[in-house]
Amino acid sequence: MNRSEQLSKLQNTEKWDVIIIGGGASGLGTAVDAASRGYKTVLFEAVDFAKGTSSRSTKLVHGGVRYLEQGNVHLVREALKERGLLAQNAGHLVKNQSFVIPNYNWFSSFIYTIGLKIYDLLSGFLSLGSSKYLSKKKTIEMLPNVEQNGLINGVIYHDGQFDDSRLAINLAQTAVEKDACVLNYIKVVNLLKNDKNQIIGVNAIDQETGTSYDIKGSVVINATGVFTNAIMKLNDKVYKKYIVPSQGIHLVFDKSFLPGEHALMIPKTKDGRVLFAVPWHNRVVVGTTDTLIKKQSLEPIALESEIQFVLETAQRFLAKKPTRSDVLSVFAGLRPLAAPKEEGKSTKEVSRSHKIIVSETGLITITGGKWTTYRKIAEDIIDKAILKGKLPKKLSNTQHLAIHGNKPTTPIDRENHLYIYGTDISKILQLQENEPELQEKLHPNHEFTMAEVVWAIRYEMARTIDDVLARRVRLLFLDARAAIEVSEKTARVIAKELGHDENWITKEIEDFKHISKGFFLSEFR
Repeated sequence: MNRSEQLSKLQNTEKWDVIIIGGGASGLGTAVDAASRGYKTVLFEAVDFAKGTSSRSTKLVHGGVRYLEQGNVHLVREALKERGLLAQNAGHLVKNQSFVIPNYNWFSSFIYTIGLKIYDLLSGFLSLGSSKYLSKKKTIEMLPNVEQNGLINGVIYHDGQFDDSRLAINLAQTAVEKDACVLNYIKVVNLLKNDKNQIIGVNAIDQETGTSYDIKGSVVINATGVFTNAIMKLNDKVYKKYIVPSQGIHLVFDKSFLPGEHALMIPKTKDGRVLFAVPWHNRVVVGTTDTLIKKQSLEPIALESEIQFVLETAQRFLAKKPTRSDVLSVFAGLRPLAAPKEEGKSTKEVSRSHKIIVSETGLITITGGKWTTYRKIAEDIIDKAILKGKLPKKLSNTQHLAIHGNKPTTPIDRENHLYIYGTDISKILQLQENEPELQEKLHPNHEFTMAEVVWAIRYEMARTIDDVLARRVRLLFLDARAAIEVSEKTARVIAKELGHDENWITKEIEDFKHISKGFFLSEFR
């Protein structure tokens, strides 16, 4: 996955079958689906892959227990099927995660036990494990830091846990292996139309060089998530809101707040939302919130009210109470919910199902959806393009397509932090052997090595400090202070690899410091 090679491919192709705008979960999934069917496919991402929503999730591959409570059985069944397929196709990134619900009254104990049995049944032969009733003693054993005051019993169930932006990078690599052209830092600024007002391509600008490209294609797909409305402004004569952004935040803590391997799930907080505390890369991610916001941003900032809500809820259910000073990082993400027909609906009422819109101009737009169902969303998008006569009919083959890095027969050693690289582990170790200085740790308190930084630049199209430390190595999400401390070191490696000067290094460090402010709690901002 080399940017120069991909640019060369772009310049040497006259017409594409499929042009995709947006390099998040839906866009990358669509590139894999289209390219694996044999269509000439190009994808443009304005910034970096998974820069927005797709790197800021709760890190769960799940059916959605709360959607079952809302009666959305179809969405849950579909998501549970996709969860099972993703666990098979990207086993190096998706793991079976047990969740424990502590019960503080008998009625909820009965309801959750029954509800989770239905959840098990809906997953069918792709089940990750059966849910079980737990005694009070067993619940405490599994969640040593759970609040014991008033605890009656518990329920355990299984879902998937993963690394979101690592999956995005692996999808980009898979698409390239299937002969797609995949590029970051290329922004689509206009839609090209013929005299019948039909879209025939896009105008895109390389953010690094300023070069403008007119790209022709049979079908253009808008997979820009929370930025959908901006692309629709280029497409529609009359402006209409297609998505409403909802913000969810997560706080990251030391593992001591959730020792052991089990995750904590609170199905109903005081305002009716769900709260998860999930082990992730030897830390604990706690979230999420669900707040409708007025405008989208590439760097959403956690609101004080959201921080307070997550902290207070975590304190209610954990014996060792996390405080503001314990927060290692805070990240906010925006969900691109399909706009409701009626104004003023709460985020809990807005459907999480995906919706495909075909405009009069021929533009195909995806709204809604979630990481777990990215593959099905992609399949539906390309099927819709075929149905509309924009592509010759070819069947999807992604249901059992291995994602880059996956090797089903190889046992995964999750104690080795390199496990997320799957089949690329040996190549990173080889890099360390060939260039011994790359064995050095990126930061003394973390396992990441300089080899991973170089790997990200050479083989994963990382261009900035943010690309490396937020979405390839994940340090910014795990420990914002540590990420700041290694920003200059990272910038110098990028500059050496890509041929940048001191001025670039200085500006790049400043840019990263500005971005990373959003990952600290407000008193540090």
